[in-house]
Amino acid sequence: MDRRSFLAASAAASAPLFAAAAPDPKVRVGLIGCGWYGKLDIRRLLQVAPAEVVSLCDVDKNMLAAAVDLIAERQGGKKPRTFTNYQDMLKEKDLDVVEVATPDHWHALPTIAAVEAGADVYVQKPISVDVLEGKAMLDAARKHNRVVQVGTQRRSTPHLMEAREKVARAGLLGTVGMAEVYCYYHMRANAAPPVTRPPAYFDYDAWTGPAPLRPYDAPPFLDPKGDPLPHRRWWRAFTEYGNGIVGDMCIHMLDMVRWMFGLGWPTRVSSTGGVLVQKESRSNIADTQTATFDFPEFPVVWTHRTYGAPADPDYPWGATVYGDKGTLKLSVHKYEFFPAGAKAATLSGTPLLEEDKHPEDRTEKDLERHVASAVREHMRDFLKARAEKRRPVADIEQGHISTASCILANLSARLGRSLTWDAAKHQVVNDAEANKLLKRPYRAGYAHPAG
Repeated sequence: MDRRSFLAASAAASAPLFAAAAPDPKVRVGLIGCGWYGKLDIRRLLQVAPAEVVSLCDVDKNMLAAAVDLIAERQGGKKPRTFTNYQDMLKEKDLDVVEVATPDHWHALPTIAAVEAGADVYVQKPISVDVLEGKAMLDAARKHNRVVQVGTQRRSTPHLMEAREKVARAGLLGTVGMAEVYCYYHMRANAAPPVTRPPAYFDYDAWTGPAPLRPYDAPPFLDPKGDPLPHRRWWRAFTEYGNGIVGDMCIHMLDMVRWMFGLGWPTRVSSTGGVLVQKESRSNIADTQTATFDFPEFPVVWTHRTYGAPADPDYPWGATVYGDKGTLKLSVHKYEFFPAGAKAATLSGTPLLEEDKHPEDRTEKDLERHVASAVREHMRDFLKARAEKRRPVADIEQGHISTASCILANLSARLGRSLTWDAAKHQVVNDAEANKLLKRPYRAGYAHPAG
């Protein structure tokens, strides 16, 4: 080989070693719903991916402006565009990812519109307020071949992933006979504030959307200017907008147990409860409720009370799984495995804190610091699923199963009878009244996605 050929061959061979890596294209992100968890999720996304938040949408102009400032601070002063109508935002058709972090009654329509616009979606739980909304969301995701991740991030919580591998999958529980899931937080709004006019910066009619239009009676959660914030948890106290404590808190723990043990649809759901103690408020969600989800593998039993003390002070919201060889306790704060007959745990884990790597976690307002690593991992899985064209860990189908199961529990309590579920037909067996309730009426001017 002559010198010229040698140099040419050497250059060709070494080029990949010295060529500058091509920069990762930034994921273009839009957020619909700029409240607490929407901002929390987006900030975790910006921590783990080359992303740019290019569009924000909210019907509260003050909340929208605050989100613009926060996001701009995180992305070098670059401000996202703002919209008060999600349809206008999606018409731009320049978004790779859309997060839907609205109140529950506004999850279905924006999610379907986003996948129709060609975006992949991260939607908060529960995915819907009726069963057929959720089915329509699943059908749309599959029709348009989009990745849809649901914000049931227990599936991406590091210490719970460890419990799944070291305890559940390792067979340490033996034969599992049942699981209990529960919440004893005093989280029900128990005020009866006066009916007032919505503040000028808040479009209450658009916020209500397809739900029934209730009188505006926001409680005394105030913004810095002293105005009420109706979307600051108040709406969760009403069945018009969500599915109560079961839809808000049971879904997380039920979904976690389903994921940990590979459970599909329940075959029967039964529930009782109501407003048994806290009767003075305007809230119409149950303050007391139990539900049994019968799976072919084993039953999962839910309990909540929004008063009194938790059954176990160390686990005010969590799950306990009982096997013939041991017991596994799980929460967002820790897990513990107790072999049969043992008084002390032989395996345990606590949340992964990554504040050395992400020091901004220490000072971020309203951040659930013990959950930050879980949301980051959930976002990583979502983005990896997009890149690999696969379904994410909390795929829309899994979110639909867990959401619909909780809705069926509420329908059982409402009807006063157990419901046998046919997953293939997506119907309650031999119960026309229950099947009619699988799709609730939409307010005039809005079309239900199930037709």
